Amino acid sequence: MSKSIAVFGLGRFGKSLALSLYETGVQVMVVDKNESIIENISDKVTYAVIADLTNPDDIKGIGLEDIDIVVVAMGSDLTASIMSIMVSKELGVKQVIAKASDERMGSILSKVGADRILYPEEESGSRTARILTSDNFMEFFDIDDNLCLLEMKPKKEWVGKTLMELNLRKMYKINVVAIKGHNGMKSYIDPTRKLEENNNLLVVLDKNDLKLLNK
Repeated sequence: MSKSIAVFGLGRFGKSLALSLYETGVQVMVVDKNESIIENISDKVTYAVIADLTNPDDIKGIGLEDIDIVVVAMGSDLTASIMSIMVSKELGVKQVIAKASDERMGSILSKVGADRILYPEEESGSRTARILTSDNFMEFFDIDDNLCLLEMKPKKEWVGKTLMELNLRKMYKINVVAIKGHNGMKSYIDPTRKLEENNNLLVVLDKNDLKLLNK
């Protein structure tokens, strides 16, 4: 079952994130007070809702009960960000991620309940979307238009098996270029060594094949 993610605020970052998430098969709810913005994106996401995110009653009426992650993307609106975070946590949302315009705002949003802070100069909507779509993805980097470099944890069913047994190149179309263990990242890979839960894999793959890792 795919994750359900709500994106609050449809500026450049929020819109990019929502569209990228939807393309990966995630159920996406978008929320903004601007009616024309909501109308323009409504056919490109799962749900599109008009709401005043400074109003707690509006936020409570959105329907966040089945949402796994809320991303608060209004980096320039402190009041709306604080209210969105607090109400989302009150409603039981497990993970609330907030965009901040600077470290001072990030500190404030952490204090009111944000689980993770994003800074616009460090994050893009598409990159954040790649990481949010899987519990295994840790870092995502573009190599070119088609290829990407991904740092990820091994999937549960991979633990205890060797790369030779898993045949990841055939099953998932990925190339493992390094494995990080107790002694750091190693480029030499022993295909007969069993993967451990705390290993991090550095892999190269085509962006179109990312969806295979989410199954």
